Amino acid sequence: MEKVRGSMEMLSSMQLTKDMAGMDAESKELLRNKAVLAVILKGVVAEYKGYSREEIMEFIEPDSVTDGTEVSPGRTNTRVVGDSAEFAALNEKVSYFDLAFRAKNPELSTENVRVSLHVDVEPQKTYRPGYPIEKRGIYYLARRLSSQLSLLTESTDYSRLEKCYSIWICREDIPKRMRHSVSVYEITDTGDSCSCRVPKENYDLMTLVVIKLGDEVYNGKEEDGHYELLHFLNMIMYPHKENFVEQMSEYIDFSGNQELRKEVERVSGLGESIYKEGKEKGREEGRAEGRAEGRKEGRVEGREEGRMEGREEGIQALILDNLEEKIPMEKILAKLQKRFDLTEEKAEEYYRQFAREEIPV
Repeated sequence: MEKVRGSMEMLSSMQLTKDMAGMDAESKELLRNKAVLAVILKGVVAEYKGYSREEIMEFIEPDSVTDGTEVSPGRTNTRVVGDSAEFAALNEKVSYFDLAFRAKNPELSTENVRVSLHVDVEPQKTYRPGYPIEKRGIYYLARRLSSQLSLLTESTDYSRLEKCYSIWICREDIPKRMRHSVSVYEITDTGDSCSCRVPKENYDLMTLVVIKLGDEVYNGKEEDGHYELLHFLNMIMYPHKENFVEQMSEYIDFSGNQELRKEVERVSGLGESIYKEGKEKGREEGRAEGRAEGRKEGRVEGREEGRMEGREEGIQALILDNLEEKIPMEKILAKLQKRFDLTEEKAEEYYRQFAREEIPV
């Protein structure tokens, strides 16, 4: 698998976000890293087909990366590159781009002229916020496009408009049939009464990408479409697992210098704490925090001391609690695999151990 160079900055972001649920402000710090953005852009930006992630990292204009940029009319054009807002639209709710930046468009740029893509990345907790995400994405694209022009006059040069991408990464509330999928919406020429065609760059100005995850466990195959992208996003958009650094190393090369390599080894040696959803926080400090991994809601950090013992007690508690509620065996096994990151065989082994009943063949 193609890798990009790691950096101390990225490693720091990984440490900051290891206990986050993928949607917190601190967690978005990881998305600001050029190496992470390069993986996402390579997976969905048509203009970057055939380019390496290292090359894509160089395309990103670091000074243009901002968050909290206002989307509202009359304001966007003053904030895209981090300037302070000068105009205010009265009586209108203010919206913000989560992460907006510019990157080189290699298809249209020349040696003397640089043409940019205008990108915003929007990590979302839910795919169903009460309105269609796709409509909000189109609105953001329209504002991103219009922000490139200042006050419109008769002499406004519309040829200056550059293509915009809005990339939405949705984590929860996704219909089962749509999970782990990527949808792309763009302007196309459907044909007309003459055989002529205008250049594509004259109308290909907005592309909406909606990435739908939907499950903490991703069981895709390498031959599946967008496998590398979905596998990568599943790592960073959910609570980090014990082998998070190892998995990230499939995409990011941390062997570039001795200082960075030692820091990676130190972070890995601490053992990435397991963050799971649990209903109770447990009764005892240490083991109890590990035990709470087996509950239904909330998230706790299992301490190193007593964690393994607490993990097994959490598994036992989940099995016995669900048996008391007469939950079918199949659902209990599925919960064990999801909440404790177990294989099917290991989940069945724990079930036999604590339920004291055989599993039908």
